[in-house]
Amino acid sequence: MENSATESSARPGDKPEGSAEDSHVQAVLNNPKFKLLVQKKRTLSWSLSALMLIIYIGFILLVAYAPDFLHSSFNSGVITWGIPLGIGVIVAAFVLCAVYSVIANGEHERLTQDVVNDIKSRETRDNSQQGAR
Repeated sequence: MENSATESSARPGDKPEGSAEDSHVQAVLNNPKFKLLVQKKRTLSWSLSALMLIIYIGFILLVAYAPDFLHSSFNSGVITWGIPLGIGVIVAAFVLCAVYSVIANGEHERLTQDVVNDIKSRETRDNSQQGAR
């Protein structure tokens, strides 16, 4: 089958360049509050990920290099240090997820709503200016 110059490379559902959707995307990407939101989300997610990685690798290093410590009892009883530290790693994962959720549902959600409101007010302003022409 030959490729003719008259065939279109556009796929169904593709928007033509310069469409209203492109302008909405550009408006969001250029919004300073959106840029702040992206930066805050990136900082938070990388910070929490690094903290979890440090906790997990710390526990693995204890297992590898200090097994006698993990086998020792902390209260001269049956429970060794390995059990509460292992549970602590699991609990830390849940706590960090909760921290992310609280921040994402609070500050990040407010910033998201600010961006949406900015874009909606821009649309309303642009539509009213077009109607006045």
